[in-house]
Amino acid sequence: MDATTARHSTALLTDRYELTMLQAALRSGAAHRRSVFEVFTRRLPDGRRYGVLAGVGRVLDAVEDFRFTTPQLDWLSDQGVVDEQTLRFLSDYRFTGDIHGYPEGEVYFPGSPVMTVEGSFAEAVILETLILSILNFDSAVAAAASRMTSAAGDRPCIEMGARRAHEQAAVAAARAAYVAGFKATSDLEAGFTHGIPTTGTAAHAFTLLHDSERDAFTAQIESMGRGTTLLVDTYDLKEAVRTAVEVAGPELGAVRIDSGDLTLLAHRVRRQLDELGATATRIIVTSDLDEYAIAALAAAPVDGYGVGTSLVTGSGHPTCAMVYKLVARAAGPDGPLVSVAKRSAGAKSSVGGRKWAARRPDADGVAEAEVTGTGEIPDALAPHLLQVPLVKGGEVVGREPLTAARERHVRARAALPLSATQLSRGEPVLPTELLLGH
Repeated sequence: MDATTARHSTALLTDRYELTMLQAALRSGAAHRRSVFEVFTRRLPDGRRYGVLAGVGRVLDAVEDFRFTTPQLDWLSDQGVVDEQTLRFLSDYRFTGDIHGYPEGEVYFPGSPVMTVEGSFAEAVILETLILSILNFDSAVAAAASRMTSAAGDRPCIEMGARRAHEQAAVAAARAAYVAGFKATSDLEAGFTHGIPTTGTAAHAFTLLHDSERDAFTAQIESMGRGTTLLVDTYDLKEAVRTAVEVAGPELGAVRIDSGDLTLLAHRVRRQLDELGATATRIIVTSDLDEYAIAALAAAPVDGYGVGTSLVTGSGHPTCAMVYKLVARAAGPDGPLVSVAKRSAGAKSSVGGRKWAARRPDADGVAEAEVTGTGEIPDALAPHLLQVPLVKGGEVVGREPLTAARERHVRARAALPLSATQLSRGEPVLPTELLLGH
């Protein structure tokens, strides 16, 4: 592979023990046993009523790119990470199994089998770290974003968190936020890579660069047109709004407020804009917003929100605590699948068996329970199954446009009980029921 291909390999985005387990399994002869792994979380973050699955499309790309390059294999050899037999296996590694899971944008609950990976133990075990790192981060951002867009109602939310995260995490965060309803991002790489609309105009530095605020506004209007957004809180807010309308006229697109008591200032600015004839000029607010601040601004004359730090850090919950557990494996080289489960004191046990999942609606079509089970699927639940094929025989079959995940999330959230969108502390809005077959 050339250097460009090597940069895109995802094979070393993993923990060492994935490869040492592989080595030991190859030596014992168990590495090629058919195995089933499930991704799930035992609990939602404290206070959350539902989770949002994001990152599925990125997982599919990452599995396709899971190829060991010659430099990577040489490094593994030089470091003594694995032996020659394992290196030979890795040099030809291709995932040829199946992956099923909840489609991107769907909601989930404790115990939901959001992804099922089936193949040989050798093929499936070394995907663990990569899959978890993507789903845990992306789903944490999406859950926060969903709460924010729900609180915002019809007002648009803009993702602005690139400067508060690792540069690649920022791109993933913008993607996850878009899935959960954000309208646009400030991050150009996210726009380029994922087709997300981008937006942005100017910061305080642009105003400070010029000899006067009027000069700065004039330069921006001449460059970007009257429909641009002017940042009006660098100096005196009231004077800035007056100057902005004088320079742009009543056609000014928007003003942005980035500090202070946003509720009070939004009311003052709206009144001033209306008095100046700029009745169509929108008010955008930023400044360390989270879902609670957005909800508090519901009665204020605000037209949009820019959100950064709280979004890209999962609004206090930067991971979803998803795990990747072996739940079934072949009884022998060609034997049938048998259930396996971890038995542990405390809350870290698991339930064996390959599971299906369905969301049971009530008579009005509102979801009333997340039902998971092993064995035969009850006829009444068959129309409500949640998992879909993602990879078949190593070939991706579940790739879809990001807009499909975005639209799915709107539908999934709307089908939950109304209490799902409450920001007050509470338990998961749906109970998880387990039906064990034979």
